[in-house]
Amino acid sequence: MTTKMATMTEFDVPENLPTHVAIIMDGNGRWAKARGGERLEGHKAGAKTVREIVTFAREIGIRYLTLYAFSSENWGRPEQEVSGLMDLLSEYLKDEKQTLLDNDIELSTIGDTSKLPLMVRGLLNATKLATKGLDGMRLTLALSYGSRDELLRAVRGIATDVKKGKLDVKDIDEDAIGKRLYTHDMPDPDLMLRTSGEQRISNFLLWQLAYAELSFVDMAWPEFSKEAFVNALRDYASRQRRFGLTGAQVDEDDG
Repeated sequence: MTTKMATMTEFDVPENLPTHVAIIMDGNGRWAKARGGERLEGHKAGAKTVREIVTFAREIGIRYLTLYAFSSENWGRPEQEVSGLMDLLSEYLKDEKQTLLDNDIELSTIGDTSKLPLMVRGLLNATKLATKGLDGMRLTLALSYGSRDELLRAVRGIATDVKKGKLDVKDIDEDAIGKRLYTHDMPDPDLMLRTSGEQRISNFLLWQLAYAELSFVDMAWPEFSKEAFVNALRDYASRQRRFGLTGAQVDEDDG
């Protein structure tokens, strides 16, 4: 399928866009509490931001967008909040399926989705199947995801293969680990954004973020907008990514 061309926007989007953007969508609950509401109201407002940012990212030409939607640690939150989040996820999958199809967006997931409620898994699998192969953008939802657990699974997989004689110890390298991660079929993030002003990565893509540029935005996720996204992309475009080299070496390679 042919990728649709990015359409014109009212924003001055930089040419040097990251291929893969990962976002920790933080601050929903605190945003609602600050306004005298319940935490779930913040999550509902955050869902609207998801809709806006996903379609905008596709429009401007981002190829991969990964959203930290529900961590493995989030299962420990109050039962009512967890139930509400699962309901919101179900609503999103029902309401946005056609939008994904219309915009050539493939949906994928990372994380232990077997822990999700049966109805949610059904909607999730149906949407993933319906959008499989669409090549405008890949939207990945990190659901019941924890990076330490992901790495533990990879290590166990390697140990099992060594025990069965399928893998020699001397052949264990970065590639052997990488291809056993949930993200084995996508590039590592170039840019990781976190909203709410918190400055940590919270067990998110620990291996994959090794050389990502980090951006911490001092606004809650429900407040995050197209303009804020473009500002972060401009900041990214102004940085020099050296990957362990010197600035002079990078300049020489670019020349």
